[in-house]
Amino acid sequence: MWSIIGALAVTGVLAFVLLGRRGQFIAALHSVPIPLLGLAAVLQIVALLARTEAWNVCVRAAGGTVTRRLLFRAAGAGYLASVINGSVGMAARIVSLRRAAPSDTPRVPALLAAEVPIITVEVALAAIFSFTLIAPLGIPWWLPLLAVLVIGVAVAAIGRLSKRRRTGLWTGLAVLRKRGRERMITFTLVAVCAQIARNWLMLHAIGVDVSIFDAMALLITMFTLGQLPIGPSIGPAAAVLILGAHGVAATAAAGALLAVTGTVGSLGYAAWALTDRLASGR
Repeated sequence: MWSIIGALAVTGVLAFVLLGRRGQFIAALHSVPIPLLGLAAVLQIVALLARTEAWNVCVRAAGGTVTRRLLFRAAGAGYLASVINGSVGMAARIVSLRRAAPSDTPRVPALLAAEVPIITVEVALAAIFSFTLIAPLGIPWWLPLLAVLVIGVAVAAIGRLSKRRRTGLWTGLAVLRKRGRERMITFTLVAVCAQIARNWLMLHAIGVDVSIFDAMALLITMFTLGQLPIGPSIGPAAAVLILGAHGVAATAAAGALLAVTGTVGSLGYAAWALTDRLASGR
């Protein structure tokens, strides 16, 4: 409910901002070749597959023995729900996995904790590259340094916690003290890089001349706004907020195409998961 209200509110604000720029917005949407839109959707699927493999590493380190196929299939339901909200997607992914293999997966509290290592890597990357927000948002130069310091302390604390507590809820952090940690970090990095490449591709396809750092800043903003119940409107809102100086209509169009291709990628993943489940059932 709140996601719908939030999405409508943000869409209304964007519509107001784009008053008088409707022609530019539509022209920018039509300027992107279909093959590039397909490539953006493929990059979304690559990011989802990489993040799912990182989740697989975390679940196995926590004691799960579920097959990769069932876990990837459960992730499909979660990524479909993530179109509405990231938290809803995580809940759907966990519930789907528990229903698919209740005896081969850790309990729900441990599965929730198994998300923490991946999110920690993502937040750490956001803190490290938060300097990319200085110019577009006008934040003080010392704020990114403070963010890195705070996240560094948090990462160290989580690492120590994973070594001291190893039962119940805390089994979800087991990957932080096992050899699989490097694989989890690597696949999370692949997922993040695929998203950055997708941002850069869509912005350049629209005609917005930006750097990789601008694409990073956009991803950080989308990640942050993704915690709010505003649904698919995250892409256009983040693009205008960060890169509006390059042209409101063009950046809003790029954000809209990011939202559309991201949704198409998630739907493609979910379609495979549903098809595979039906085929296995037969």
